[in-house]
Amino acid sequence: FWRAGTGAMTLKSVLLRQLRPGGGASACSPAQHSRRRRSWVWNQFFVLEEFTGNDPLYVGKLHSDVDKGDGQVRYVLTGEGAASIFSIDESTGDIHATRRLDREQQAYYTLRAQARNRDTNRLVEPESQFIIKVQDVNDNEPKFLDGPYTARVAERSPVGTSVVTVVATDADDPTYGNSARLMYSILQGQPYFSVEPKTGVVRTALPDLDREVRDSHLLVVQAKDMIGQIGGLSGSTSVTVILTDVNDNPPHFPRRSYQFSVRESELVSTVVAKIRAVDPDEGPNAELDYRILDGDGLGTFSITTDSHTQEGLITLHKVPNLDFETKSSYMLRVEASNLYVDARFLSSGPFSDVATVRLLVQNVDEPPVFHSSVSWMMVSEAAAVGTEVGSVLARDPDATNSPIRYSIDRQSNLERYFHIDSGTGVITTAQPLDRETVAVHNITVVATERLDPSLTGKAVVLISVTDVNDNPPSLAIDYDTFVCENSEPGQIVQTLSAVDRDEPEEGQHFLFSLSEAGQNLSFTLRDNKDNTASILTRPGGFLQRDQLLHLLPVVISDSSRPPLSSTNTLSITVCTCDAAGEPRSCRQGAPLLLLVSLQSAVTAAVLTCILTLLGVVVVTAAIRRRRRDPLTVVAERCVQENIVCYDDEGGGEEDTEAFDMLALRHLNTTGQSHQTQARTLTSTSEPTSEGNWLFLPFIRERLQQADLDSAAPPFDSLQTYAFEGSGSSAASLSSLNSLDSFNSQECQQNYDLLKEWGPRFRKLADLYGHREGGGWLWTVRTSTS
Repeated sequence: FWRAGTGAMTLKSVLLRQLRPGGGASACSPAQHSRRRRSWVWNQFFVLEEFTGNDPLYVGKLHSDVDKGDGQVRYVLTGEGAASIFSIDESTGDIHATRRLDREQQAYYTLRAQARNRDTNRLVEPESQFIIKVQDVNDNEPKFLDGPYTARVAERSPVGTSVVTVVATDADDPTYGNSARLMYSILQGQPYFSVEPKTGVVRTALPDLDREVRDSHLLVVQAKDMIGQIGGLSGSTSVTVILTDVNDNPPHFPRRSYQFSVRESELVSTVVAKIRAVDPDEGPNAELDYRILDGDGLGTFSITTDSHTQEGLITLHKVPNLDFETKSSYMLRVEASNLYVDARFLSSGPFSDVATVRLLVQNVDEPPVFHSSVSWMMVSEAAAVGTEVGSVLARDPDATNSPIRYSIDRQSNLERYFHIDSGTGVITTAQPLDRETVAVHNITVVATERLDPSLTGKAVVLISVTDVNDNPPSLAIDYDTFVCENSEPGQIVQTLSAVDRDEPEEGQHFLFSLSEAGQNLSFTLRDNKDNTASILTRPGGFLQRDQLLHLLPVVISDSSRPPLSSTNTLSITVCTCDAAGEPRSCRQGAPLLLLVSLQSAVTAAVLTCILTLLGVVVVTAAIRRRRRDPLTVVAERCVQENIVCYDDEGGGEEDTEAFDMLALRHLNTTGQSHQTQARTLTSTSEPTSEGNWLFLPFIRERLQQADLDSAAPPFDSLQTYAFEGSGSSAASLSSLNSLDSFNSQECQQNYDLLKEWGPRFRKLADLYGHREGGGWLWTVRTSTS
């Protein structure tokens, strides 16, 4: 037997007899066919949620037939919520809920019940399981989990156009009663919009929603459970509906006519006026296009649309500019229309409007204006100073017609080649002109009003200098020409071309020939009649030992009237070549390297020759000066000895490679003759550098003159030390320049100081050092020839 909290139900446990297959009862005795009787049975219990009473809520009762009421049976409850939520009376089996239950948190609880003997604690009934189900009550209101909503719909949309769907949820049990059955309605937003009660679809309710009147609507939608009945719970949300624009409004001008003032000095493409038509639409539906329909200013002004402000920009289109004295006002008829038109609304009228614009020209004091802003003139480069080149003309466009004064901008005429008459504007030459220096002169002429010097106008004058034949032609480049010793007659050695700084109208035509004064028997010239000429070899061959360098004078003439000509010298070097005609040596014993860089080598040779000549002149002057000075007699026994004086001490042993030391090491040798010395000097002075071959004959000639000159000092007595060795850290060691050497009769010098200068001077100290009882005396003796 059990009793639930919502009513009572009695279940009796009966003995189930064994039935025959036919449906009748068995004839067997009960003892033979009986089975253990189930003493207590129960179904699920129900308990209402959200019970708020002061006492525990009675749920139901457990009872076993074994229980005789004598207190020997004890009831035990286990499972979900046992002892914490549900309690049981051990003696009576009554079950109570001790806390308020919430179905939305847990809809049912599974429990187990036991009936035990109080003394033995043994089960008197098998353990059974039952369920306590929480019965729902309407305790949750509907909620819009996605709200608030924002939706868009085009203005002028038809009635019933879907805007948005709102959805509410209810946490109550949808399978029990009407607690979760919702009904939608609009609390705010009528009569513009409506909502379907069951689906929550919001739709338009009026046909002429106008964005220009009201661009958005705020709706409040309610959802109520219990199918909207009285007592049901409700929830609400907001829906913001934004009306999007359609092109349902044509543009129009706020005024029928406009008037603006324009200065006559305004430049072309300057915005002189702005007008704007009003269009209540927005975005692309409000984009406008302006155009001038007609008027007397149709060719003078133009109109465009500002894409940002949708204004009509009227700009000056006329060239030249406005002139108050000619026309003082203009009239325009301007139309404004939409770029994009919705055909649905064309029936209401054209989407355009027209207005009249009047432009008044204002007079200003304008600067002088030249007849032409750019002028082109021509003058010959042979024109004499003061020759008239041309003239310019400017005028005052105002009615006052102020006199004009002309001048040339100093920055454009820095060299002052030209002069302009301030009253007439006539331009004349002020200096000789040279087309080859400046072919075109670009000068700026300034016109100034005499009555108002602040008003000036400018014009560009281009003066082209025409050519006259005042420059002779010349070789195009500096040719490096060579000829092989084994060259055949008629072989082309070099092909020449020419240049001329002049530019005749018929083009350049050059004539080549050899100078009559410099006819060469080894070469001939052939004019190719195409502004080139070829140098060819003549029979006879070439030998370096006979002539290393040939100078060929070439005459080049132009074809002008009168013609001009110039003589150009072509240097041809004789070289030894291989079988293929490639040069190997362009000088006896010299490599081909000299020929490869002949131009730079010649330059270096010329500089070296100049320095050598300068040195020879200085040495010659010194020799002549010394020739006039009397010889100094040092001592009586030294009469036959020449004292060699040198300004700088040599570097000791480090200078043995730079100077010949034989004269100092063999002082007593007198058998060497003057001629032998001269030949030795001549042979040792043979240049080893290719750059010295140009001045070698000059040196030989000067040596020969010195050998034949009896008044000149002998070569074997001239020893020059012009360099102090880098290894010497002391002053000059020479005894020849010391005062003691001239005052002493023995021509001796004390060199004891050398011992104090360290190991580097030990050898000199041993050679020159003076010892007691005998010492070394070093003298320089040479023959007197």
